[in-house]
Amino acid sequence: MTEDVRAAVAAERREQADVLAGLRPGQWDAPTLCDGWRVREVVAHTTLPFRASLARTVLDLVKARGDVNRMADRSARRDAAALTSAQLLAALRDNATHPWTPPGGGPHGALAHDVIHGLDITVGLGLDRRVPPERVALVLAGMRPRNLAFFGTDLTGVELRATDLDWSYGTGDPVRGSAQDLLLVLCGRRLPAGRLDGRRAGRFTH
Repeated sequence: MTEDVRAAVAAERREQADVLAGLRPGQWDAPTLCDGWRVREVVAHTTLPFRASLARTVLDLVKARGDVNRMADRSARRDAAALTSAQLLAALRDNATHPWTPPGGGPHGALAHDVIHGLDITVGLGLDRRVPPERVALVLAGMRPRNLAFFGTDLTGVELRATDLDWSYGTGDPVRGSAQDLLLVLCGRRLPAGRLDGRRAGRFTH
């Protein structure tokens, strides 16, 4: 299973690199679903583990007073300003098989990290990229209540129900959508209007 997940990580990175290679210059400066981050900040963030040494990461964390989110934001903004889109793209494509995993997350965590941020970009840009359902299923299978707590997601009174996978989460009024869109809901993202269906869909769209 681990090797299957690592293969999925590599495939996801390569496919994202292909998408990024086709962007117009102005799209690199377009907003994403990550609040306050353009495409270039998101790519700077996802490629940071490939580019930064452990010493640099520890120093950045100390400067952020131990706040991981603050460190991530500062690093993404710094590197997005310092690196060209071509350099960011190369950092992703050249590290498709990089073994990085988030602390305590293992290969599943790496896959979730890449899939979610890839969707931040493509959904934010309105691109019709569909992550393979089996890949999304692997990510959804690893989601736990602690993940929702991390993102501050409130699903009170709502059941998320995928229209393209045999998957649901929560109890209450059904909110239906593609599995990849519901994954974004779990991660606290607000989606463009029309991507979800259900009486309470408006809670998760704008």
